[in-house]
Amino acid sequence: MYGASPKIREVYRMIEKVAPTEATVLVIGESGSGKELVAHSIHRMSARAGGPFVAVNCGAIPATLIEAELFGYEKGAFTGAMRSHRGFFERAESGTLFLDEITEMAPEMQVRLLRVLDSGRFCRVGGDCEIQSKVRVIAATNRNPVTAVEENHLREDLMYRLAVFPIHLPPLRERGDDIALLARHLLDELNEEAGTAKKLTEHALRKIAEHTWPGNVRELKNCIQRAFILADAEVDVELPIALARQPSPVPAADCLQFEIGTPLSDMERTTILATLDQCSGDKRRTAEMLGVSLKTLYNRLSEYGRTPATP
Repeated sequence: MYGASPKIREVYRMIEKVAPTEATVLVIGESGSGKELVAHSIHRMSARAGGPFVAVNCGAIPATLIEAELFGYEKGAFTGAMRSHRGFFERAESGTLFLDEITEMAPEMQVRLLRVLDSGRFCRVGGDCEIQSKVRVIAATNRNPVTAVEENHLREDLMYRLAVFPIHLPPLRERGDDIALLARHLLDELNEEAGTAKKLTEHALRKIAEHTWPGNVRELKNCIQRAFILADAEVDVELPIALARQPSPVPAADCLQFEIGTPLSDMERTTILATLDQCSGDKRRTAEMLGVSLKTLYNRLSEYGRTPATP
């Protein structure tokens, strides 16, 4: 991890606090913001650093296979099971298991996972022998956990079990000067690999600072790599017009206008706050106009620092 902004320094502080413990951690942040790096940093700073770090993207495994992949299976457990198979929990023994995009896991599997987290034991598919789990679990999601519970993407009991110690990872657009620092750092790594000494132009740095980076650090890394390949000595960047930084929404009478490419989260926040202002702060009327429950509105406003989480 790399950066010096106040928000990322707070993330560093949280990692330092929780790493030496055995607490379950839930990392919350947008796609591409570096959630796996946070999990890996916690692992490296923990007493489990000598053990394996196993990362699993829950959304990339079909629902029909995820139980067998997580917990393993015995020979003959199902058609095609020609041998016994160790699942991710066994492979992460004495180390850390990172469950990315946990809200993409099927609800029935979330029940099974909760049971394992509570009991510390599991059985392979097709087996009847309990296996003791000596694994620390770190989960991550790009959704707001409370919203995910409301929309039935995450069981409430599992959320509380995972979020013993939540860490909120800020998107790149909220990290100020970290954007330029990261760009230089990524370029330095590429220069070291290739034995070159390419430098970012001032024009490139200005464009980097003006971009909203909806793809976060992942997008920045890809952008710098592409520019590096094309450059001779001076590195400039080309940002797609559709992804260039967009101006704030322009109010027109009782309407809000958004440019193409504005992040959905930004549009949602602006719409909610504008409707609240239009309703003179009447939250019940605001919720009715937006077509959401009062509880959902309070949760959103709580995220924005505008009101307590409960009416």
